[in-house]
Amino acid sequence: MENEVRTKGKFWKGVLVGSLVTAFAGLIIVGIAAGINLIGQTVMDNQAQVQMEEDSQGTEQIDMEQVNQKIETLQQLVDRYFLFEDDIDKEQMEAGIYKGLLSGLEDPYTVYYTQEEYETLTEETEGVYCGIGVLVSQNISSGLITALRVFQGSPAEEAGMKKGDILYKVGEALASDFELDVLVQQEIRGAENTYVDITVLRDGEEVKLHIQRRIVEVTTVESKMLENNIGYILVTQFELVTGDQFKDAINSLEEQGMERLIIDLRDNPGGVLDAVVEMAAYILPEDKLKGTIVATSDKNGRGDRYFSKGGEICFESDTGQRDPRYPKKDGHELNIPMVVLINGNSASASEVFAGAVRDYGYAKLVGTTSFGKGIVQSLVQLEDGSAVKMTVSHYYTPGGVDLHKKGLEPDVEVEQEIPEDLKGAFEIPLERDNQVLRAIEVLMEE
Repeated sequence: MENEVRTKGKFWKGVLVGSLVTAFAGLIIVGIAAGINLIGQTVMDNQAQVQMEEDSQGTEQIDMEQVNQKIETLQQLVDRYFLFEDDIDKEQMEAGIYKGLLSGLEDPYTVYYTQEEYETLTEETEGVYCGIGVLVSQNISSGLITALRVFQGSPAEEAGMKKGDILYKVGEALASDFELDVLVQQEIRGAENTYVDITVLRDGEEVKLHIQRRIVEVTTVESKMLENNIGYILVTQFELVTGDQFKDAINSLEEQGMERLIIDLRDNPGGVLDAVVEMAAYILPEDKLKGTIVATSDKNGRGDRYFSKGGEICFESDTGQRDPRYPKKDGHELNIPMVVLINGNSASASEVFAGAVRDYGYAKLVGTTSFGKGIVQSLVQLEDGSAVKMTVSHYYTPGGVDLHKKGLEPDVEVEQEIPEDLKGAFEIPLERDNQVLRAIEVLMEE
C-alpha cells in the first residue's frame, strides 16, 4: 500500500495567528504562529519512498524494541489496576501514543491527526463557512487563544464578542487544552442554526456568550480611495478567493486614478499559498531577483521556488516535483509608491508578501515587527487515514532573508495608539488610525 503526501499548496494557519473560528479555519492554517504549507498535491511513489528512507539516515533512531516492551508493560498495568475500566477508549489511547511521540520533538507545528481530525481539517477554504465569524490566534507558549478580529455582522459580534477577548471555555472544555485547529473545527464550528456556548475572559472577568452558528461569508479584501489619490486595501487573510478579490481591488483603484497605495496586513494570520503568490506577482516585475516570490529549503538543502517569468507565474522544485496549477498567466505590474502596514500578528503568508515587495524595493513597511513565522509544514496522510503535519523546511524572501523567530522589522516603526473614546470599539476609523496616518505621510514624502 502507498502512503500519500497530501499537499494542498496552502499556508497552514497556525497557532498564534489564526484559524478563523468560523469556519474560516477551513483548512487549518494556524495563524500567527503556525505557518505555511508550500507543497503540491502528489501521491508518494516508490522513488519518493526511497528518498524518505535516505533522508532518515544519519538521524538518531528510537529503540523501538525497548519502546514496545515498555508499552506492553503499561498496557498490563492498565488492564490490572486502572479503576475506570469501562471508560477506556483503546483508539484514544493509541492516538495518544502517536501524539506523544511527535510532541517529544518540542515543535508546536508538528502534530499527529486522527483520521476524523484529518478529514475535518482538510476542507477547502473558499471563504464561506458555517461558524461564528471570528479570527483567533493561539499563543504557543501559554496556549491562550485570543480573538484577533470579530467580523462585522457576524453571530459573534451580535452575541457581544470583542477583539482581544480570550477564549476560556467552549462548553465546559478549557479552550487552551486544544490545538487551535482542532478546537475551531470540532468544537466551535457546527451545523447551521445550532448554538455554541463560549466563555471569554475580558478585563479579568468571565463573560458567557451564547452564539448561533450560521453560514458566514467573509470578504477577505476591502478597498477604498483616500485623499490625494491614495488607494487603501485591507487584506484580512489569504483564502482561495483572495487573489481574485485583490486583483479586482487593484483594477478598480487604478480606474479611479490611484497614484499611491497602502496595503494593510495588520492582524492577518496568513492562509493560502496560491493567493499570496498571485497577489505578489500581480504587483511585482519579473526582471529583478530572478522574479522570485518565495523560496524554501529543507534539511538537505533542497527546496521549491515560486517565481514570475515570461508573463507567467511558475513553480520549480529541486526534487523534480511538479505543481499542476502552474504556470499561470500574469502580465500585470504596479509601479507606484506603496506602503505595507504590519504588526506582531502579521504572520506567514503576510510576511511572504511584505518581504517580497520590500526586497524588490516596491514598498516600505510601516507599523511594528511582524510575528516571525518562517518555517514550512508538510501534511502527510498515512495508510489508515490519519495524518502528520510536520515542519520540513525554512522559507525565504526573494532577497534570501530567513525571518523565522525574528519577523520583518518595519522601515518606519510606529505603535498603534487607540483613542480613549474608541477603546472597545469595533474598529478604528482610518482617519483616526495613527498607523494609517503615518503611512500616508510616508507615501506623500515619496
